[in-house]
Amino acid sequence: MDNWNEIRTAYQVARLGTVSAAAEALGVHRSTVIRHIDTLEAVLGAKIFLRHAKGYTPTDLGFDLMRVARATDEQFSQLVERATADKTELSGEFILTSLYILAPLVIPILKSFQASHSKIIVRYLTGERLFRLDYGEAHVAVRAGSKPNLPDHIVQPFMNPKIGLYASADYISRYGIPQTSEDFANHCFVGSDNLNSGPPFNLNIWMRENIPAKNVVLRSTDVTVLEHAIISGIGIGFFPAEKAKQHPDLIEISPHQDEWDVPFWLITHADLHRTAKVQAFLTFLQEEANEQVS
Repeated sequence: MDNWNEIRTAYQVARLGTVSAAAEALGVHRSTVIRHIDTLEAVLGAKIFLRHAKGYTPTDLGFDLMRVARATDEQFSQLVERATADKTELSGEFILTSLYILAPLVIPILKSFQASHSKIIVRYLTGERLFRLDYGEAHVAVRAGSKPNLPDHIVQPFMNPKIGLYASADYISRYGIPQTSEDFANHCFVGSDNLNSGPPFNLNIWMRENIPAKNVVLRSTDVTVLEHAIISGIGIGFFPAEKAKQHPDLIEISPHQDEWDVPFWLITHADLHRTAKVQAFLTFLQEEANEQVS
């Protein structure tokens, strides 16, 4: 690859946003970074960055280059790792991505995984954007909902926790328990800030179709906020059944419905599935699941 140094430099500028930060990360002078970018743009015959007072913003071509560079850099790092690393001790970055609403479930798992592999640096990427495993943006993705259909990806079931409708004893002492679904119109609920399209989709659809909008008195984009709102007695809402057992004050107010459950999936790209870090993480998850069952 004739221009790999220039591509690697451009990747760091795109990732960090400024020439100075990229120069520090690469251990070179600012002038070297600028020269590499100028050379690469000359080779491509097009701009890869928009220059402005606060730094450099990639153009569409720059974003395409960034994806290629990230994937290449990740794959080369894995090659070096396989060639030189102690097979009994993993090191370097491990990147996991999921929707932010899964963070309360994922964080304890990552904590235990990192405790078992102390030289691993975990990067946990969350957000509405689905990170591209085929571009090397992550090693493993945890996604919720129906089973993804992705060519060249390996999709495995992770967990399928039961979800129920709960309210606190304080709420019930003030408003009682709804006896039928028609009674829902006389009660307060907490729910997602976007019941039309946000995750978890199946719970939002059910609430949109069964609960009057005016009755959803507290909305949030953060699942932890919603859980605290239910515990504090603001209203009725969806709560993981296993987690509800940790709060004796919570009472299930309606029979469980299978349509409320949210299946989780583990996704890896075929090119990375057999790498040491991915296999170590997947094996760790399997062992954790077995311990919970036994």
